[in-house]
Amino acid sequence: MAEIQRSSTGLSGEYFVAAELLRRGYSVGITMGNAKAIDILAEKDGNQFIIQVKAIFKKKNVGWPMMADKVNESIFYVFVNLNGDKMTEPDYFIATGIEAKQKVKQYTTRGIIDLSTLNNNDFKNRWDKIS
Repeated sequence: MAEIQRSSTGLSGEYFVAAELLRRGYSVGITMGNAKAIDILAEKDGNQFIIQVKAIFKKKNVGWPMMADKVNESIFYVFVNLNGDKMTEPDYFIATGIEAKQKVKQYTTRGIIDLSTLNNNDFKNRWDKIS
């Protein structure tokens, strides 16, 4: 597996998530541009899903920066650890918007969702939530 460039972390995460959804029978569209609210539009069996992807390069990053007031409770979030330091397959953690908002540790000027709070059977590889 070729090394993922740190500057490509966000886009790499989006493409990995799109590939996983395609593999599971979804039709997928990736939106392009900076500072967009929607990363992926997915459709399966007549149902449409809006997905926001958050990616980190490696586990040492500890988590995903995210402000609680920016979480959209009506969409899905896929948190990706690209495992860029180990050169292994990415890890995926799937949450509803409500679940994501509950996981944000909010500080005065920043927020974060810790990897440790998602690294369990409620979130890891829970692609079934997007249905």
